[in-house]
Amino acid sequence: MAQSIATPGGLPADAPAISTPQDPIPLRAVAPWAVFGGVLMLVLLYFVGAEQGATSVFSGAAVHEWVHDGRHLLGFPCH
Repeated sequence: MAQSIATPGGLPADAPAISTPQDPIPLRAVAPWAVFGGVLMLVLLYFVGAEQGATSVFSGAAVHEWVHDGRHLLGFPCH
């Protein structure tokens, strides 16, 4: 059995590198997802924070009841 010298990390000196450098993700690839995420967050914020009363999109209190606990968790008053 051959003996090899171990490095401080515990791997033999002739072991291949574990990590390889990666290219950065281009902004063109990230931008559509960032816009989609931002629009989705604004829609969710609207439904949790403002979907009741004069600005409501849906009539009735169904949406309000679905997001009621989330409203209180995020600090929106509703009563």
